[in-house]
Amino acid sequence: IGLTSNGQALAGQLETAMAAGLTSLNLSLDALDPALYARMTRGGDVSRVLAALDEALALGLPVKLNCVPVRGLNEGELKPLAALAKDKAIDVRFIELMPLGCGRDLQPVPPEKVLSRLEAAFGASVPDTGAHGHGPAVYRRFPGFSGAVGFIGALSACFCETCNRVRLTSDGRLKLCLNHTAGLDLRALLRAGASDDEILRKIARAIELKPARHEFFKENRDAESRRMNEIGG
Repeated sequence: IGLTSNGQALAGQLETAMAAGLTSLNLSLDALDPALYARMTRGGDVSRVLAALDEALALGLPVKLNCVPVRGLNEGELKPLAALAKDKAIDVRFIELMPLGCGRDLQPVPPEKVLSRLEAAFGASVPDTGAHGHGPAVYRRFPGFSGAVGFIGALSACFCETCNRVRLTSDGRLKLCLNHTAGLDLRALLRAGASDDEILRKIARAIELKPARHEFFKENRDAESRRMNEIGG
């Protein structure tokens, strides 16, 4: 059981969560500078995230940090964030910005440019083919680092053919792709009294129709209009 969190109210809760079955943690962390972090998160406190990180490591809970590089905004934070994996046995992952919701008005920093900057700072990296879960990240290992640095290039790498993700939104919809609205209204089925077998058949059929590509740049596409925090991104 994995948890993805912004970490704002997590410190002090992890021991209880682990006793209930929690086995891994993803922390969203786009900046270490307190002022920039507060700006990007509309008032968040970065010290709370770092406290949750330290608590997780003290408890032996595997941790991944997720950063979305945004051109002209947090590019100066990439090196300090990656450096967290030097002394800590964590994965720091850089996720390419997708043009969804408020992201439509922002510019991404491609993974290859992030890697180039990090290699200029820390030296040449080598591929890390160890087990890091079942997601689409490609991992690299830098000299002297305890942890790994991962890259998720949803746009530039386009790993749609191997995508194994579906999501359940807060309003009960099975979402097949972050970019597409196509999916299955599970809440409606449940409230209509559908049997477990019927629901399973419809889920299987929906997954068979999972879109082949995200089509972010295609005109007249089936485009998602909601924000990432509304769709489980």
